[in-house]
Amino acid sequence: MTGRRFAVVLLPLLVVLGGVLYLGLGRDPKEIPSPLIGKPLPTVSGVDLQGNPRQLPLVGRPMLINVWASWCSACAVEHPAIIQAARKYSAQVDFVGINYRDNKPDSLRWLTRLGNPYQWSLEDSDGRAGIELGVYGAPESYFVDARGIIVDKKIGPFGGDELDDKLHEIFGITN
Repeated sequence: MTGRRFAVVLLPLLVVLGGVLYLGLGRDPKEIPSPLIGKPLPTVSGVDLQGNPRQLPLVGRPMLINVWASWCSACAVEHPAIIQAARKYSAQVDFVGINYRDNKPDSLRWLTRLGNPYQWSLEDSDGRAGIELGVYGAPESYFVDARGIIVDKKIGPFGGDELDDKLHEIFGITN
């Protein structure tokens, strides 16, 4: 291939590649936008880990929905932050769990050992609730306003004061 032909082929390819790189710079690769942000929480129903029938969304109060599993090491890392936030803010925010693709005995043991910050946890052993919510994996958290609208989503574990900061920012929660 001659130099001129090579340039004719290579130049458009470099322009496209440069554009892709430019658009991707400055973005957090862990941030995956959810098409559900700004939309009503899909109706999700089933039984909780105690066998009681449950349905989301709950309306009337802000809600944090945390997708977790006993097999999820990142869930164990973030769990103390969720417990701490639930202790501080449960009078203002509902804390609901979705036990994702897990088995009930392991889940109950995990909550007994590490503590249970949730008002209840929906049993989602087959992943159907996760499909409705567009879950990529555990842990994931959804911030839902008092009208049942998803206002934000977090993929991955909360660290440090991140959950407190998000509750303050999104819901205007104070200590």
